[in-house]
Amino acid sequence: MVVIVIIFTRYIYIEIRGEILRREYINYPFDLPIKISYFNIKNYPTHWHNSIEIIYVLKGSLHIKIDTDSFTLNEREVEIINSDESHEIQGIDDNKVLIFNIDPFFFEKYYKDINNIFFYTNSNDDEDQNGPEYEELKTILSQMLCEYVQKLEDYDEEIEELLITLLYHLVNNFHYLTHEKEELKEKTDQLARYHRISKYIYNNYNNNITLKEIAKKEFLSPHYLSHEIKYATGYSFTDLINLTRIEESIKLLLDSDMSISEISDEIGFSHVRYFNKNFKYYYGCTPLQYRKKYATTEKEYDLSKQFVELSLNDALETLSYSLENYNRFNFENKLWNIHVDVDKILNPLEKDFKEYINLGESFDLLIEDNKDILEEIQEEIHFEYGRLEKMFHSDMGVFLDSDFYNWNKAKGVLEFLSNIYLKPLILLDNLDYSLEKYINILSSFLDYFTELDIVEVTDFKFQFDSRLSEDIKYNLRQYIKNYYELEVCEIDFTSKSDLNSIYDTAYMLPYIIHNTIFKGNSLSFLKAFDVLEKEINITNEVFIGAPGIVNDMGIRKPSYYAYYLLSKLGNDIIALDDGYIVTKSDNYYAILLYSHNDDVNTLVSYEDIYQKGGVKKSFERKYSLNIVNIKNSTRIITYEVNESIGSSYNYWLAMGSPDRLSKEEKEILHKASYPKIEFKYSKKSSVLNIITELKGYGAKLIVLKNIK
Repeated sequence: MVVIVIIFTRYIYIEIRGEILRREYINYPFDLPIKISYFNIKNYPTHWHNSIEIIYVLKGSLHIKIDTDSFTLNEREVEIINSDESHEIQGIDDNKVLIFNIDPFFFEKYYKDINNIFFYTNSNDDEDQNGPEYEELKTILSQMLCEYVQKLEDYDEEIEELLITLLYHLVNNFHYLTHEKEELKEKTDQLARYHRISKYIYNNYNNNITLKEIAKKEFLSPHYLSHEIKYATGYSFTDLINLTRIEESIKLLLDSDMSISEISDEIGFSHVRYFNKNFKYYYGCTPLQYRKKYATTEKEYDLSKQFVELSLNDALETLSYSLENYNRFNFENKLWNIHVDVDKILNPLEKDFKEYINLGESFDLLIEDNKDILEEIQEEIHFEYGRLEKMFHSDMGVFLDSDFYNWNKAKGVLEFLSNIYLKPLILLDNLDYSLEKYINILSSFLDYFTELDIVEVTDFKFQFDSRLSEDIKYNLRQYIKNYYELEVCEIDFTSKSDLNSIYDTAYMLPYIIHNTIFKGNSLSFLKAFDVLEKEINITNEVFIGAPGIVNDMGIRKPSYYAYYLLSKLGNDIIALDDGYIVTKSDNYYAILLYSHNDDVNTLVSYEDIYQKGGVKKSFERKYSLNIVNIKNSTRIITYEVNESIGSSYNYWLAMGSPDRLSKEEKEILHKASYPKIEFKYSKKSSVLNIITELKGYGAKLIVLKNIK
């Protein structure tokens, strides 16, 4: 029997079986101090390795145990596992996981004490990982993956430079002490003391160390030191030592033939019953029970590993959106291939995005400029209903203390909507009215318009403001449905009036398109046009961050063209995925491409993208569209809108963001707020190939019209 002495970072123990099962050794390829792997993981049992491991979940989620901690790691989250930390990974669903194993000996050249520093993420906290430190970490990881996969000239040097950057980023932002106590970043002397104390405990936990002994080394009183340890770690001195001993005992239980009594003695407990007591506190069972449950043969251990290795190229493609500003990412020959068979139909396209458009306050539709804007919108997009706020308010001739109502203003609004084939969705949103008052108003309103021929009352639809009382909503719903047989929306409406400069930008193109196609976040906050005089704290009279798809001068925003392009899609879906949708109708096919990355799922603030750099601009992406089974020659019409084309906001920025526009500047912005339209012709072919590209935040619609 061979006896081998194994030296770990924190302890020494004697292994008798001749081989350690669960301590894995990382084979670093290409003479690099890093190994990157891409997996689908179902189960990876408890193990450890002399490697700093960073787990980056690209899809799905994982359940992870690290020592005594247990938590779920979700998509787009990272976890750092320190050298020789025992950990177990279980896949919850269909996942794709990047794993970075980093040689700590490389880090030691630049940070001598690397083996005594522990990194920490907030994976087991309720807060998410959206802070700038996490974004920077994921960016560095993406860049290392890029170098690792592409292997361009001097890639090894680039990886080492990135590793050095990573090291100092981890030390400055993910040090376990500063993570728990952010204020310690500024208290360098105190941080250094806590680090020395932690280092001493972790390196001597298996000895009979005392609080008095450490206090003497730090020239502190035991009472004060006890308080400081509790403050820095959340544990008392005794609990911290016992927790450390218990976590280290796992390795001896699983990979040695030492008895429970021997392990207890090895890790520093004075008696085995204290070992049993503390172990049961953290793991819910005794050490012996744990060993019987999890100790295994080498063959059994290998069989319990359930994972599939995936292509790193696929991981690089998934993360390509985060590399738009990395000048070594090779976009030059990168093509995203989309294959389309026009004979295949997935399902009908539900064009429910055209069902409603918010018109804002009813009174605003008495203003001719606003009517002109809405008429233009309706001519091109053809919404079915226009949601009207404050129809039953004083500025529309409806007063709280009056029993007579002047409906002339309402008549002007509703007659105009009828003329442009837009049905009214009337919001019941006056919180000052009683049920009796509402019934009085509605009976007057509906009886008045029933007697007129200018509008179809049967087209009227109503909706409740979410703030109305449940009693009023219930009784009004019954009254409207039963007495007048008119429809009331089942879902209440919440008016939103915040300002966000992102509303004016080309970012809204992919955001609206993506959330419309995939029925993601609600877009009910968007309105037909801005109302400048209704807003406060504005800095100019052009773009104020209001949620209209057209500004109050009639200048179209990029968000307008999201609906414009969507309205040109066909009736049936042929192909669909993140970043594109392909549809068909009787005589044409429509391919809508839009810039897509993870950030378009979220309505971010303008500052996050354009000022703080938390979410960066999309990159240039080239597509190869291969379209088969087109039976005729085609006329190809391409519509393109992005930050450089058709974005009135970007033109305004280029003009120096003037507070007010001259007549000439206004005309320029009007002309600038149109898409680029190109026409081409293609002869009948077995495969129609179209090479195109997207630049920045934007969208491109390619319409193929059959020519008989």
